[in-house]
Amino acid sequence: MAKVILDAGHGGQEPGAVFNGRQEKDDTLRLALAVGEILKNNGVEVAYTRTEDVYDTPFEKAQIANQEGGDFLISFHRNSSPQANQYSGAETLVYDRSGKKVELAENINRNLEQAGFRDLGVKERPGLVILRRTRMPAVLVEAGFLNTQADNELFDSQFEAIAQAIADGVLETIGQGTEDQMQSQSQERLYRVQTGAFKRREYAEDLLYRLLSQNFPAYILREDDYYKVQVGAFRQLDNAVRMEEALRRQGYATFITM
Repeated sequence: MAKVILDAGHGGQEPGAVFNGRQEKDDTLRLALAVGEILKNNGVEVAYTRTEDVYDTPFEKAQIANQEGGDFLISFHRNSSPQANQYSGAETLVYDRSGKKVELAENINRNLEQAGFRDLGVKERPGLVILRRTRMPAVLVEAGFLNTQADNELFDSQFEAIAQAIADGVLETIGQGTEDQMQSQSQERLYRVQTGAFKRREYAEDLLYRLLSQNFPAYILREDDYYKVQVGAFRQLDNAVRMEEALRRQGYATFITM
């Protein structure tokens, strides 16, 4: 069963964009919960970074997502512009143009266009923490402009269709890629650099956060009753060796595993 992490942008004391009393954090939570219900009704396992009006930093949200695990993450937002009614449309942001996240973004955009939004395209945003720090393919959906009246009217009048459009984009991506991904992964030999193995998860998390703070692509793998902290997944051994050397220069004890 596929698992999808849904992140409602902003929350709590951080409202996001605000326009005529309307707050982005409310729209994103409503949309995330609606999409989640559709996905669950279609046999997809769903987890949320928040289900109430609370605030976590983008880094904390990424860690929540990583701890939950999952095949994809979708972060929900509403766009804004310097002037009211200046722009209109939906766009989806990705870390870079590689892998299944691009297919997911394109599928979501195509379905949102059918729901009534102008398609503003898929755009790269490598600086966004929620896209950079999550270990699964991640996209950030900007569901129209909060300070554009036409987009708000569409968001409200076609809310169910918009939620269905995003869910359909997810379901299409899962249906198209799951079998191929599993076959490809079973045939690939990937080299990983291990930096620690712990019986207690909190020790593994301490090491994970230290590695992430130094911009190493680290993650936790539960295997053989241990929480293993590993960095990278390389097809070429030479690339794993270079990562190992970089880690050792920072004082980490390492070895390469597969």
